[in-house]
Amino acid sequence: MHIAMIGVGMVARTHADAIAATSGRLSLRGVLSARQERAEAFAASVTETLGAAPKVYADLAELAADDGVDFVLVCTPPDARIEIMKTLAAAGKPILLEKPLERDSAAALQVVEICEAAGVPLGVVFQHRMRESSQKAAEIVESGVLGPIALVETTIPWWRPQSYYDEPGRGTYARDGGGVMMTQGIHTMNLMLSLTGPVTTVQAMTRTTGMHKMEAEDFVTAGLEFASGAVGSLVASTASYPGGAESIVLHGRDGSLRLTSRQIVLDWQDGRQEVIDTGTNGGSGGGANPMAFTHGWHQAVIEDFAEALAAGRPPKVTGREALDVHRLIDAVVESSRQKRALRLEDLA
Repeated sequence: MHIAMIGVGMVARTHADAIAATSGRLSLRGVLSARQERAEAFAASVTETLGAAPKVYADLAELAADDGVDFVLVCTPPDARIEIMKTLAAAGKPILLEKPLERDSAAALQVVEICEAAGVPLGVVFQHRMRESSQKAAEIVESGVLGPIALVETTIPWWRPQSYYDEPGRGTYARDGGGVMMTQGIHTMNLMLSLTGPVTTVQAMTRTTGMHKMEAEDFVTAGLEFASGAVGSLVASTASYPGGAESIVLHGRDGSLRLTSRQIVLDWQDGRQEVIDTGTNGGSGGGANPMAFTHGWHQAVIEDFAEALAAGRPPKVTGREALDVHRLIDAVVESSRQKRALRLEDLA
């Protein structure tokens, strides 16, 4: 299949490496940027990796009219999404969208409805879902061996230097839709929800610490109540120098599961411990270098989307599913603003 990519920012090289790693099963047909000179420079920089130079589109209309494009990978900042989605959907182009869908739940829902109305498949790049440890954890939870989950602990102790937020628009509501949750924590929060089911109630505090000068939050802590009856906590930060690996811990009646990017530790109530190590240390991007992770997980997302199109099935993470984490982020922000517990259904 042939892919067109819109946006040639920080994550674009990771996607190019991922496409190249498919050994010819997928190809990057062309690229588009709001600044053509950036697209041309990017195309030149990945030619050796890809084995051929991707074309550079003059504008969105040219890309949408290209019958050789099987699907479009959209990697723009979230504030540039709606018109792109309308044009691609009208042209019948399937879309694989870098997270987040948009800057808030209302706009995210609009993105999903644009694609659904046109009958266009929409997938979302939540690469943490493709980790071996994440998929094994999902199997364990689904099997029920932990017993009913009573407590959930989600921790994202990341770090970004001030230079990261000095880029125009980064960490703002107008471009990014928020701070640590929308740009970093959304991955782990989506993974958490895939294991726990939906959150019903949130009581939260968000803040911008003295570590950064930025508009949105670089720290959040929240108490959570889940539809399953479990309770839990969320702590996320980009002020936790030097940055560490995120984790999700699920405490069940019969045992506890600790999930990290490469490992699962199972502590059973009878005293046994099992360690499942995937042997893949792909990094996390949790430190000063936000791109310090393998392209393998992105490759798995892209390959899954291509296979889903060929088989006529939904991708691993659909746009409709991704709305759940957007609603949770909105609820955390609003709970902090109102300084009280909020039910997610009251914010719909």
